[in-house]
Amino acid sequence: MRDHSALDALVQALKRLPGVGQRSAARMAFHLLQHDREGAMLLSQTLSNAVAAVRHCQRCHTLTEFEVCGTCQDTGRDVTRLCVVETPSDQSAVERTLAYHGMYFVLMGKLNPIEGTGPADIGMQKLIERACDGVVQEIILATNFTAQGEATAHALSEIFKRKGLAVTRLARGVPVGSELEFVDLGTIAHALVDRRST
Repeated sequence: MRDHSALDALVQALKRLPGVGQRSAARMAFHLLQHDREGAMLLSQTLSNAVAAVRHCQRCHTLTEFEVCGTCQDTGRDVTRLCVVETPSDQSAVERTLAYHGMYFVLMGKLNPIEGTGPADIGMQKLIERACDGVVQEIILATNFTAQGEATAHALSEIFKRKGLAVTRLARGVPVGSELEFVDLGTIAHALVDRRST
């Protein structure tokens, strides 16, 4: 068993990736160690560099190498619209549609009382402060159409309506139960264009 401890540790580490089970992790580990040691070293170094360099944008919470991300620094964007998404990958999906030119706020999660994820865990207070800065006029709720995503959108909608902000939600063109990261770009683009008031 001692002979395989490093290999087993690599398999267990690879299993931490989303959608990767024991067999897939083992297959990747064996491939890297048997056929692509140079690729394994490149992956190791690149991952180490990314962990050291990438942080959260101070303004929107997305992932960036700078204190403030390029999107937040872009003077050509519509600062009156704020699109609220769950994760940086969701933001990337919306951005790739080329249908939205406003600003973002990345929650880094969703409300989930069962797992103990509350408002403080997703940066809700920082979002409220950002949304109520006197510049933002419309909040676009682009949380995923899962039970937790819907609950998060509902809670945020109630807060922002009380504060007099226009609140819209992605149209239902995005399938229920789906996550933006895996939805085709045309569907996301139509959902953005056809968003509705909540």
